[in-house]
Amino acid sequence: MTPAETPAPEPATEPAITAQRVDVVLSGVPIVRQASFEIDLGQTVAVTGNNGSGKTTLIRALLGLVPHRGTVRLFGTELSRFRDWRRIGYVPQRSTILVQQATAREVVASGRLGLRRPLWPAGAADRRAVADALTRVGLADRAQAPFVRLSGGQQQRVLIARALAGEADLMIWDEPLAGVDQATQGVLADVLSDLRRQGTTVVMVLHEPGPFEPLIDRAITLADGRIVADGPFLPAAGGHEVHELPHSHFHETGLEVV
Repeated sequence: MTPAETPAPEPATEPAITAQRVDVVLSGVPIVRQASFEIDLGQTVAVTGNNGSGKTTLIRALLGLVPHRGTVRLFGTELSRFRDWRRIGYVPQRSTILVQQATAREVVASGRLGLRRPLWPAGAADRRAVADALTRVGLADRAQAPFVRLSGGQQQRVLIARALAGEADLMIWDEPLAGVDQATQGVLADVLSDLRRQGTTVVMVLHEPGPFEPLIDRAITLADGRIVADGPFLPAAGGHEVHELPHSHFHETGLEVV
C-alpha cells in the first residue's frame, strides 16, 4: 500500500460522559463517594440502587446542579468549560415549571430555544419539531392544555417531549417511570426504542426497569453513595451481570442489587 493509499486515521471519539473520583457532600453528609465511569456515545445506561443510594445526586453532579469534587467531562469537555447545553436533554423527576398559564405546547417549545438565535421567533422547523415531539409521546391532543392541570404521567411525557424537541445528543432522565401508569410506560418505552435506533445516548435513574428492561445496555448500581456494580444489563437473567469493583463497600447485612 502506497502512502497515498493509506487510509486516514479515524477521528478520536470522546465518551458522552466521563466521571473520575466524583464526590458529593451536602450539609456535611457524603452522598456520592469516589464515582468513576465512562458512558460511550449511543449507550443506554440505567443508574440503579435502593432509595437513598445517591442515584439522583450523582446525575445532578454530572450536570453541575450540585457542588462536587473530582472530574466530570461532557463530550470530552471539562464541566466547568462546557457550554453546549443544547446537546443535553435533562428530564427531572419532579417538574419545576411554575408558570400557571403555560400550555403543554409552550413547555415543549421551550426545548427549542437553544437551537435558534436569541430573541428570534419560532420558525416552521420549530413548530414541526414541537408537534412531532408531542405526537411521539402521545399528547398531540393535549397541546393546548395548561401544563399544571395535566396528570403526573402526562407532565412527565411533556418534559420528555421538550427534550425530544431540542434534538439532544444526550438524554438524562431521572425516574421517568415513577408514578406513571402502564400505558404511559409503554409510550415512553417506544420513545426510548426510537432514541436507541437514532444513536442517542440515554442515561436513566431507575428503581425498577419495567418495559425499559430489554432496551438497557448497561447498569451502574449504587449503594451508600458508592458504585458497587457496573456491567451489561441482561434481561434474561432478570438483572445485570455484576462486575464488582475493587473499592466496593457492602453493608454487613449485604446488598440487594436492583
